[in-house]
Amino acid sequence: MSVAIDDDVWSAVGDPTRRRMLDLLLTDGSGTATTLSDKLPVTRQAVAKHLGVLDRVGLVRARPSGRERLYTVDESQLAHAVAQLADVSETWDRRLQRIKRIAETIQRTRESKN
Repeated sequence: MSVAIDDDVWSAVGDPTRRRMLDLLLTDGSGTATTLSDKLPVTRQAVAKHLGVLDRVGLVRARPSGRERLYTVDESQLAHAVAQLADVSETWDRRLQRIKRIAETIQRTRESKN
């Protein structure tokens, strides 16, 4: 199976603060910029900007909750991202196995000449 890699998603997930926010949202089920900023070493405004990035790539969804927006992880988009990562992992495993076979062939050739 080959899954197209979404560079925007991985750029968003590449930030450690955004990864921590996703962890918190998955653990707590949902959160607002205020509740997340209480658990992170960044301001509420910074959290809101990070949530905007995650929302643009579809990893979180927001709905109004009083004066704030309540964010939840979009599980289908997260599952798609996990599938992308698994595909990359499988591709690299195949490449590394090929490199290993080549190295072993070279080693056997050298040993047979001695």
